[in-house]
Amino acid sequence: MLNLERLRTLDALARHGSVSGAAEGLHITTSAVSQQMSKLEREVGQQLLARNGRGVRLTDAGRLLAEHAARILSQVELAQSDLEAQRGEVVGELRVSAFPTAARGLFPTVLADLRAAHPALRVRSCELEPERGISGVVRGDLDLAVVLDWYNKPLPLPDGLVKASIMDDPADVAMPDGHRFAGRAEVDLTEFAEDEWITWGEGEFCHEWLIFTLRSRGIEPIIGHRAAETHTQLGLVAAGLGVCIAPLLGRHPMPPGVITVPVKQRVRRHVYVVWRADADRRPSIRAAVDALRAAAELLA
Repeated sequence: MLNLERLRTLDALARHGSVSGAAEGLHITTSAVSQQMSKLEREVGQQLLARNGRGVRLTDAGRLLAEHAARILSQVELAQSDLEAQRGEVVGELRVSAFPTAARGLFPTVLADLRAAHPALRVRSCELEPERGISGVVRGDLDLAVVLDWYNKPLPLPDGLVKASIMDDPADVAMPDGHRFAGRAEVDLTEFAEDEWITWGEGEFCHEWLIFTLRSRGIEPIIGHRAAETHTQLGLVAAGLGVCIAPLLGRHPMPPGVITVPVKQRVRRHVYVVWRADADRRPSIRAAVDALRAAAELLA
Protein backbone atom coordinates (compact mmCIF):
# COMPACT_ATOMS: atom_id res chain seq x y z
CA MET A 1 0.00 0.00 0.00
CA LEU A 2 1.45 3.35 -1.05
CA ASN A 3 1.80 5.89 1.75
CA LEU A 4 -0.22 9.06 1.11
CA GLU A 5 2.26 11.43 2.76
CA ARG A 6 5.09 10.04 0.65
CA LEU A 7 2.99 10.51 -2.47
CA ARG A 8 2.38 14.09 -1.31
CA THR A 9 6.15 14.56 -1.06
CA LEU A 10 6.65 13.19 -4.58
CA ASP A 11 3.91 15.47 -5.88
CA ALA A 12 5.60 18.48 -4.26
CA LEU A 13 8.93 17.51 -5.83
CA ALA A 14 7.29 17.30 -9.25
CA ARG A 15 5.57 20.66 -8.83
CA HIS A 16 8.46 22.60 -7.30
CA GLY A 17 11.27 20.95 -9.26
CA SER A 18 13.70 20.71 -6.34
CA VAL A 19 14.10 19.20 -2.89
CA SER A 20 14.39 22.65 -1.29
CA GLY A 21 11.26 23.89 -3.09
CA ALA A 22 9.31 20.80 -2.02
CA ALA A 23 10.51 21.23 1.57
CA GLU A 24 9.42 24.88 1.62
CA GLY A 25 6.03 24.05 0.11
CA LEU A 26 5.41 21.23 2.60
CA HIS A 27 6.88 23.17 5.55
CA ILE A 28 9.33 20.39 6.39
CA THR A 29 13.12 20.06 6.21
CA THR A 30 15.03 18.99 3.12
CA SER A 31 16.27 15.93 5.00
CA ALA A 32 12.66 14.94 5.70
CA VAL A 33 11.91 15.18 1.97
CA SER A 34 14.89 12.95 1.19
CA GLN A 35 13.86 10.42 3.84
CA GLN A 36 10.28 10.26 2.55
CA MET A 37 11.51 9.71 -1.00
CA SER A 38 13.91 6.97 0.09
CA LYS A 39 11.07 5.16 1.83
CA LEU A 40 8.82 5.57 -1.22
CA GLU A 41 11.50 4.12 -3.50
CA ARG A 42 11.74 1.07 -1.21
CA GLU A 43 7.93 0.71 -1.29
CA VAL A 44 7.73 0.70 -5.08
CA GLY A 45 11.03 -1.09 -5.67
CA GLN A 46 12.16 1.42 -8.30
CA GLN A 47 14.39 4.48 -8.47
CA LEU A 48 12.25 7.61 -8.56
CA LEU A 49 14.97 10.29 -8.35
CA ALA A 50 18.27 10.68 -10.17
CA ARG A 51 21.11 13.13 -9.61
CA ASN A 52 21.07 16.14 -11.92
CA GLY A 53 24.14 18.28 -11.27
CA ARG A 54 23.72 19.56 -7.72
CA GLY A 55 20.00 18.82 -7.75
CA VAL A 56 17.74 15.93 -8.61
CA ARG A 57 15.31 15.03 -11.36
CA LEU A 58 12.47 12.54 -11.57
CA THR A 59 13.17 9.30 -13.42
CA ASP A 60 10.62 7.94 -15.89
CA ALA A 61 9.15 5.88 -13.05
CA GLY A 62 9.15 8.94 -10.85
CA ARG A 63 7.24 11.02 -13.41
CA LEU A 64 4.72 8.21 -13.93
CA LEU A 65 4.08 7.85 -10.20
CA ALA A 66 3.95 11.64 -9.77
CA GLU A 67 1.13 11.83 -12.34
CA HIS A 68 -0.83 9.24 -10.38
CA ALA A 69 0.01 11.04 -7.10
CA ALA A 70 -1.47 14.30 -8.42
CA ARG A 71 -4.73 12.54 -9.32
CA ILE A 72 -4.85 10.69 -6.00
CA LEU A 73 -4.28 13.87 -3.98
CA SER A 74 -6.96 15.67 -6.01
CA GLN A 75 -9.42 12.90 -5.15
CA VAL A 76 -8.45 13.14 -1.49
CA GLU A 77 -9.10 16.90 -1.64
CA LEU A 78 -12.50 16.23 -3.18
CA ALA A 79 -13.31 13.68 -0.50
CA GLN A 80 -12.32 16.10 2.27
CA SER A 81 -14.37 18.83 0.63
CA ASP A 82 -17.43 16.58 0.35
CA LEU A 83 -17.12 15.44 3.97
CA GLU A 84 -16.83 19.03 5.19
CA ALA A 85 -19.82 20.01 3.06
CA GLN A 86 -21.91 17.13 4.41
CA ARG A 87 -21.05 18.02 7.99
CA GLY A 88 -21.61 21.70 7.25
CA GLU A 89 -19.08 22.84 9.85
CA VAL A 90 -16.26 25.32 9.35
CA VAL A 91 -13.31 23.38 10.78
CA GLY A 92 -9.73 22.38 10.03
CA GLU A 93 -6.90 24.50 8.65
CA LEU A 94 -7.15 27.20 5.99
CA ARG A 95 -4.01 28.61 4.37
CA VAL A 96 -4.51 32.03 2.80
CA SER A 97 -2.40 34.72 1.17
CA ALA A 98 -3.00 38.28 0.01
CA PHE A 99 -0.98 40.93 -1.78
CA PRO A 100 0.45 43.44 0.74
CA THR A 101 -2.18 46.20 0.67
CA ALA A 102 -5.00 43.64 0.88
CA ALA A 103 -3.23 41.93 3.78
CA ARG A 104 -3.01 45.32 5.50
CA GLY A 105 -6.49 46.54 4.58
CA LEU A 106 -8.53 43.32 4.88
CA PHE A 107 -6.79 40.61 6.90
CA PRO A 108 -6.98 42.16 10.40
CA THR A 109 -10.78 42.32 10.16
CA VAL A 110 -11.23 39.08 8.21
CA LEU A 111 -9.01 36.90 10.39
CA ALA A 112 -10.46 38.27 13.62
CA ASP A 113 -14.02 37.69 12.38
CA LEU A 114 -13.23 34.13 11.29
CA ARG A 115 -11.64 33.34 14.66
CA ALA A 116 -14.67 34.70 16.52
CA ALA A 117 -17.28 33.01 14.32
CA HIS A 118 -15.48 29.68 13.77
CA PRO A 119 -13.18 28.83 16.70
CA ALA A 120 -12.50 25.33 15.31
CA LEU A 121 -10.99 26.83 12.14
CA ARG A 122 -7.22 27.48 12.13
CA VAL A 123 -6.28 30.16 9.60
CA ARG A 124 -2.67 30.62 8.51
CA SER A 125 -1.94 33.76 6.48
CA CYS A 126 0.96 35.31 4.58
CA GLU A 127 1.69 38.19 2.21
CA LEU A 128 2.36 37.20 -1.40
CA GLU A 129 2.21 39.09 -4.68
CA PRO A 130 -0.67 37.95 -6.95
CA GLU A 131 1.38 35.69 -9.22
CA ARG A 132 2.97 33.86 -6.28
CA GLY A 133 -0.40 33.54 -4.54
CA ILE A 134 -1.95 31.96 -7.61
CA SER A 135 1.01 29.60 -7.99
CA GLY A 136 0.62 28.59 -4.34
CA VAL A 137 -3.04 27.72 -4.86
CA VAL A 138 -2.28 25.74 -8.03
CA ARG A 139 0.48 23.81 -6.24
CA GLY A 140 -1.74 23.12 -3.25
CA ASP A 141 0.45 25.07 -0.81
CA LEU A 142 -2.43 27.54 -0.26
CA ASP A 143 -6.20 27.12 -0.06
CA LEU A 144 -7.08 30.72 -0.96
CA ALA A 145 -5.25 33.69 -2.46
CA VAL A 146 -6.48 37.29 -2.55
CA VAL A 147 -5.19 38.69 -5.85
CA LEU A 148 -5.80 41.63 -8.15
CA ASP A 149 -5.77 42.85 -11.68
CA TRP A 150 -6.27 46.29 -13.21
CA TYR A 151 -9.20 47.63 -15.20
CA ASN A 152 -7.13 47.58 -18.40
CA LYS A 153 -4.76 44.67 -17.69
CA PRO A 154 -6.31 41.36 -16.54
CA LEU A 155 -4.24 38.78 -14.67
CA PRO A 156 -4.36 35.37 -16.41
CA LEU A 157 -5.75 32.53 -14.31
CA PRO A 158 -4.77 28.88 -14.85
CA ASP A 159 -7.45 26.27 -15.47
CA GLY A 160 -8.89 24.53 -12.45
CA LEU A 161 -9.33 27.65 -10.31
CA VAL A 162 -12.51 29.33 -9.12
CA LYS A 163 -12.65 33.05 -8.38
CA ALA A 164 -14.99 35.43 -6.59
CA SER A 165 -15.00 39.21 -6.72
CA ILE A 166 -14.25 41.01 -3.45
CA MET A 167 -14.21 44.71 -4.36
CA ASP A 168 -13.20 47.34 -6.88
CA ASP A 169 -10.37 49.42 -5.45
CA PRO A 170 -10.12 52.99 -6.80
CA ALA A 171 -6.63 54.43 -7.25
CA ASP A 172 -5.55 58.07 -7.21
CA VAL A 173 -2.30 59.86 -7.93
CA ALA A 174 -0.43 60.71 -4.72
CA MET A 175 1.73 63.84 -4.85
CA PRO A 176 3.46 66.22 -2.44
CA ASP A 177 1.12 68.87 -1.07
CA GLY A 178 3.17 71.53 -2.87
CA HIS A 179 2.79 69.86 -6.28
CA ARG A 180 1.42 71.99 -9.12
CA PHE A 181 -1.69 69.76 -9.36
CA ALA A 182 -2.36 69.45 -5.62
CA GLY A 183 -5.41 71.72 -5.75
CA ARG A 184 -7.05 70.00 -8.73
CA ALA A 185 -10.31 68.04 -8.52
CA GLU A 186 -8.94 65.43 -10.95
CA VAL A 187 -5.93 64.83 -13.15
CA ASP A 188 -5.00 63.05 -16.37
CA LEU A 189 -2.07 60.66 -16.32
CA THR A 190 -0.67 62.32 -19.46
CA GLU A 191 -0.05 65.46 -17.38
CA PHE A 192 2.71 63.70 -15.45
CA ALA A 193 5.06 63.16 -18.40
CA GLU A 194 7.80 65.25 -16.74
CA ASP A 195 7.34 63.91 -13.20
CA GLU A 196 9.41 61.20 -11.59
CA TRP A 197 7.37 58.12 -10.69
CA ILE A 198 7.76 56.07 -7.53
CA THR A 199 6.72 52.56 -8.45
CA TRP A 200 6.86 48.89 -7.47
CA GLY A 201 9.70 46.45 -8.06
CA GLU A 202 10.84 45.47 -11.53
CA GLY A 203 8.67 42.66 -12.90
CA GLU A 204 5.88 43.05 -10.32
CA PHE A 205 2.40 43.00 -11.82
CA CYS A 206 1.47 46.50 -10.60
CA HIS A 207 4.72 47.96 -11.95
CA GLU A 208 4.13 46.31 -15.32
CA TRP A 209 0.60 47.73 -15.32
CA LEU A 210 1.87 51.27 -14.67
CA ILE A 211 4.45 51.08 -17.46
CA PHE A 212 1.88 49.56 -19.85
CA THR A 213 -0.73 52.23 -19.02
CA LEU A 214 1.59 55.24 -19.34
CA ARG A 215 3.15 53.99 -22.57
CA SER A 216 -0.31 53.35 -24.03
CA ARG A 217 -0.92 57.08 -23.55
CA GLY A 218 2.28 58.12 -25.24
CA ILE A 219 4.35 58.65 -22.08
CA GLU A 220 7.74 57.09 -21.45
CA PRO A 221 7.72 57.18 -17.64
CA ILE A 222 10.64 58.54 -15.65
CA ILE A 223 11.18 55.99 -12.87
CA GLY A 224 12.82 57.65 -9.90
CA HIS A 225 12.42 55.16 -7.08
CA ARG A 226 11.06 51.66 -6.43
CA ALA A 227 9.44 50.34 -3.27
CA ALA A 228 7.31 47.25 -2.72
CA GLU A 229 5.37 48.68 0.22
CA THR A 230 2.71 51.36 -0.38
CA HIS A 231 3.61 53.32 2.74
CA THR A 232 7.26 53.43 1.68
CA GLN A 233 6.13 54.87 -1.66
CA LEU A 234 3.98 57.45 0.12
CA GLY A 235 6.87 58.35 2.41
CA LEU A 236 9.00 59.08 -0.65
CA VAL A 237 6.18 61.21 -2.06
CA ALA A 238 5.97 63.13 1.23
CA ALA A 239 9.70 63.86 0.90
CA GLY A 240 9.04 65.49 -2.47
CA LEU A 241 10.79 62.78 -4.49
CA GLY A 242 8.05 62.05 -7.00
CA VAL A 243 4.46 60.89 -7.51
CA CYS A 244 2.89 57.45 -7.28
CA ILE A 245 -0.33 55.56 -7.87
CA ALA A 246 -2.11 55.15 -4.53
CA PRO A 247 -4.98 52.62 -4.41
CA LEU A 248 -7.46 53.17 -1.56
CA LEU A 249 -7.07 49.71 -0.04
CA GLY A 250 -4.46 49.65 2.70
CA ARG A 251 -3.12 53.19 2.22
CA HIS A 252 -4.45 54.82 5.40
CA PRO A 253 -3.24 56.54 7.49
CA MET A 254 -1.77 58.87 4.88
CA PRO A 255 1.51 60.53 5.87
CA PRO A 256 1.52 64.32 6.35
CA GLY A 257 2.43 66.30 3.28
CA VAL A 258 0.77 63.98 0.74
CA ILE A 259 -2.27 64.85 -1.39
CA THR A 260 -4.25 62.33 -3.46
CA VAL A 261 -6.15 63.42 -6.57
CA PRO A 262 -8.53 61.18 -8.57
CA VAL A 263 -7.71 60.29 -12.17
CA LYS A 264 -10.18 61.36 -14.86
CA GLN A 265 -10.17 57.85 -16.35
CA ARG A 266 -11.19 56.36 -12.95
CA VAL A 267 -8.24 54.07 -12.46
CA ARG A 268 -9.17 51.05 -10.35
CA ARG A 269 -8.01 47.57 -9.36
CA HIS A 270 -10.24 44.51 -9.28
CA VAL A 271 -9.66 42.57 -6.07
CA TYR A 272 -10.80 38.94 -5.98
CA VAL A 273 -10.07 35.65 -4.29
CA VAL A 274 -9.15 32.36 -6.00
CA TRP A 275 -9.21 28.72 -4.89
CA ARG A 276 -9.05 25.28 -6.47
CA ALA A 277 -12.22 23.94 -8.05
CA ASP A 278 -11.80 20.62 -6.26
CA ALA A 279 -12.15 22.47 -2.92
CA ASP A 280 -15.21 24.43 -3.98
CA ARG A 281 -17.65 22.80 -1.52
CA ARG A 282 -15.55 23.31 1.61
CA PRO A 283 -17.50 25.38 4.16
CA SER A 284 -14.24 26.99 5.30
CA ILE A 285 -13.69 28.37 1.79
CA ARG A 286 -17.18 29.82 1.72
CA ALA A 287 -16.79 31.29 5.21
CA ALA A 288 -13.54 33.02 4.21
CA VAL A 289 -15.04 34.45 1.02
CA ASP A 290 -18.02 35.80 2.98
CA ALA A 291 -15.69 37.35 5.57
CA LEU A 292 -13.58 39.00 2.85
CA ARG A 293 -16.66 40.50 1.20
CA ALA A 294 -18.01 41.75 4.53
CA ALA A 295 -14.67 43.42 5.32
CA ALA A 296 -14.60 45.02 1.87
CA GLU A 297 -18.10 46.44 2.37
CA LEU A 298 -16.87 48.26 5.48
CA LEU A 299 -14.38 50.12 3.29
CA ALA A 300 -16.94 51.18 0.67
